[in-house]
Amino acid sequence: MKKLSPKFGRYSLLIHFVIWFLILSQFLRIGFFIWQYDEVSWNVIDFLRTLFTGLFFDLGTIIFISICSILYYSIMPNKWIGSVLDKIFVYFFTSLTVFILVFTFFAELTFWDEFKTRFNFIAVDYLIYTHEVVANIKQSYPLPVLIGGVLLLTLIFLFWFYKNQAFTTTFNSKASLKTRISVFILTTGLALFFGFFINNNQAEWSSNRYNSEISKSGIYSFFAAFRNNQMKYVDFYTSIDNDKAFEIVRKKLAAKNAIYSKNNYSIHRKITDSIPSLKNKNVVFVLVESLSGSFLKEFGNKENITPFLDSLAQKSIFFEDLYATGTRTVRGMEAVTLCIPPTPGQSIVKRPDNQNLYTVCSVFKSRKYDCNFFYGGDGYFDNMNAYFGGNGFTIYDRGRGSVLSDQIKTVRNNISDDEVTFENAWGICDEDIFNKMLKVADAQYLNKKPFFNFVMTTSNHRPYTYPSGKIDIPSGTGREGAVKYTDFALKELFEKAKTKPWFKNTVFVIIADHCASSAGKDEIDVANYHIPAFIVNLPEKQNQKITKQCSQIDLWPTLFSLFQWNYDSDFFGKDVLDPKFEERALLGTYRKLVLMKKEKVMILSDQKKQAFYTWNKKDNSLKSIPMNQPFLDETISWYQTADYLFTNKLLK
Repeated sequence: MKKLSPKFGRYSLLIHFVIWFLILSQFLRIGFFIWQYDEVSWNVIDFLRTLFTGLFFDLGTIIFISICSILYYSIMPNKWIGSVLDKIFVYFFTSLTVFILVFTFFAELTFWDEFKTRFNFIAVDYLIYTHEVVANIKQSYPLPVLIGGVLLLTLIFLFWFYKNQAFTTTFNSKASLKTRISVFILTTGLALFFGFFINNNQAEWSSNRYNSEISKSGIYSFFAAFRNNQMKYVDFYTSIDNDKAFEIVRKKLAAKNAIYSKNNYSIHRKITDSIPSLKNKNVVFVLVESLSGSFLKEFGNKENITPFLDSLAQKSIFFEDLYATGTRTVRGMEAVTLCIPPTPGQSIVKRPDNQNLYTVCSVFKSRKYDCNFFYGGDGYFDNMNAYFGGNGFTIYDRGRGSVLSDQIKTVRNNISDDEVTFENAWGICDEDIFNKMLKVADAQYLNKKPFFNFVMTTSNHRPYTYPSGKIDIPSGTGREGAVKYTDFALKELFEKAKTKPWFKNTVFVIIADHCASSAGKDEIDVANYHIPAFIVNLPEKQNQKITKQCSQIDLWPTLFSLFQWNYDSDFFGKDVLDPKFEERALLGTYRKLVLMKKEKVMILSDQKKQAFYTWNKKDNSLKSIPMNQPFLDETISWYQTADYLFTNKLLK
């Protein structure tokens, strides 16, 4: 590149820095294009629009990054320009900023590898939980090589600045008052323009999700997600009158055995069974990390990585067409505890004031169950301990301390070192957490307490490491090995449980929290929400394969029906085995909200937009179809009422 003209004077280094950032960002953008070459739209207009949209957002990003430098250059007196203090300040902060940005570009590559998106709310969460994330990076990537590469590239870029005399010109040029004021006003004006008038969502111009994601600037997207972690439904989405919304949902949830409360702005109802069961069966509930339906041979996988789960599908109540509500563990936890559609923004598990809600634990507690939550890592991560502890569970995790907070008086039991055989960044291996649960279940049985034990697994997560010698795939080599190890650990759990005196009276429920990946070229990649679910160890005559399309939120209402329990319900889920069950699934991202009925898919987006599609299951594609108002009203109703109930504290 040619040297920049000396006329840039005092701002020469800053101009070099801006141009360097814009060029490197476009190289990264083109790299993502090549990475997803078979998924992106290579139409010339689409390609150019992606690059120019990206350039626009990169410009906004570098304006915000440079604003402090502009301020410094604007107020530094001419007589101090080129002084030792000036040189130290400029050299240090330029080097530090270049290092951070190069590291960020590397981070974007690893983030794309995992999630196929630019930085979003997941990246915001990861910034909060630095221990797990740093440990995960250390165990997943060669950190010395990574840091060394970042340092080397930083030195190369700084050397380019030096060779182009950017530093020399900056330290030997004065700036007039007129120039200082002009540059400061221009920069501040652009910053205000991007801050108040440009929304990150405006980068999502394409029907091809990959083109839209590549159009974004990662850093800009990160701070946009940071600002929008919580989104009030009526402010961002198309809404209807609350009376109408609740009327629609109450009709959808109506059943012969459901008696509603008189409050029309409520879905609270009493579920009664004609032959109520007085017997309490123990329940072991396993929420499996990232268990996509596509991993199972039952759904066409040829790698034989889930032999045990495939065998369970033949001797259990197996859900063949069930969909996760979201793309993260906390979203799955929200679905299986509250039986609620995915409200926009952050999961309820991570929101303030989420204690004392009416959850499935409330149903078990009403029948005198001992309820426990088991997690192999530190349950501080993703606010899990505060949520489960604040909603009636006793905590078992690898954290420290006996009480969560002054507000949450729940016992927190530490899993001790002598109970651990293997541990990585995310926690102890699945075998170890299952063994801990078995030990607690033995004590519960001796104390003659029926139990509801909720176990969250961790092994099927990057860095995909697990105890060696357990399966025929070496530890740390990839997702397939982690899936097969989790399957192995589940088999071990059942073999050990079968020897226990409490086994015959215990039902095991297994379901994924979400799929291993949810990214695709369309607005919503429907196939990547398909997950398996099993209810195991009920009387053999009840075993069956349920082919109805349903959701995570339907799992517990179905099991409670099988138990023939009378209970109070604030759940949006229904008994799938009811002959009148209307097939549908509710799913989404933290911004997209979806109602799917068979092949029809309605998507609500923020900025009060909506789109209607037909889904081709064979090639997992969405095709736009004319809007259907009743379908749209129903979609709105599910999400508007769910948000209304939580924000108005009516789920307490």
